[in-house]
Formats: sequence, structure tokens, C-alpha cells
Amino acid sequence: MLNTAEAPGRKIVEREEFEMRVAAMNRVSAARKLNPQRYARLLARQLPTVIRTEEENEEMLAAIWELMRKGEDKLSAEELALLELMSVLVERFEEEHYQIPDSPPHRILRHLMDSRNAKQADLVPILGGRGRVSELVNGKRAISKAQAKALADFFHVSAELFL
Repeated sequence: MLNTAEAPGRKIVEREEFEMRVAAMNRVSAARKLNPQRYARLLARQLPTVIRTEEENEEMLAAIWELMRKGEDKLSAEELALLELMSVLVERFEEEHYQIPDSPPHRILRHLMDSRNAKQADLVPILGGRGRVSELVNGKRAISKAQAKALADFFHVSAELFL
């Protein structure tokens, strides 16, 4: 799922976004009633198993993205259950094979800014003056818990990324 050549901050952010989408789909799945026969047919067609190779991981990811392209509101309860199962299998494989090195909070902040075309000036209203924003972005000042929460709300990610 994640390209190991990418910046560590990007991998963390992509994982967060992926997990948030899967969690939302899981909530929808829990509210719908599962038809065992339909689910069995989907399982028989996909045959999800423990992922052991990169090729198997890529195949499972392709199946996941195919379902996600339909849109969560258009997926049946059975498709949502299959999506959840395949996501768990991919997550397990990737946790074992793609160790994400810790990235300093300021690097994650810079990555988020770059990926969303945000400028330091965009952060002034939520973090304070230009000087403070510059110090945070350049790693000269630690990000406080309150600032981490504000950044998490602004970028729609977990505050833990900044702590």
C-alpha cells in the first residue's frame, strides 16, 4: 500500500487517512444486516487469506481499492464486511513488512503543509504569530499538546502525529 521510498511522514499520514476511511466504513457495516449467502459468494470469489508476499499484498490492495471506488454508501453490508477483512489482512502484512521510522513532528508538519499546498501564513491563525509558526515548522520549538490538537483539527489527522 505504501511506497517505502516515500518520506516517512507521508507514509504515516497515508496510513492515518486509510485507517480513518476504513473505520468509517466499519461503522456503516455494523449498522447493516449481513446476508450469509451473499457474503459467502463474495468470499468464494475473492478468497482472502493471510498475506505472505508483496505480490499477494498488491493483489489484496487492488481488490480493496476496487471496492472503495464504488463509494461506501453504495457498498452492501457484505462488501463492507469483505472490505474490513481484507483491510485487516493488509494492515497485518504491512505492520510486519513496512516498519515506519519515527519522524520528528516538524517534518510531519512540513509534509502535511506541502501535500496540501499550505503556507506558514495559513497556520498563523491557529498557532499564533509568524515567528512561532516559523519556529515550529523548522523544528526550533517543540509542538505543544494544544498546538498538536489545533494542527490535527486543521489537517484532519491524529494529534499523535505531532507529539
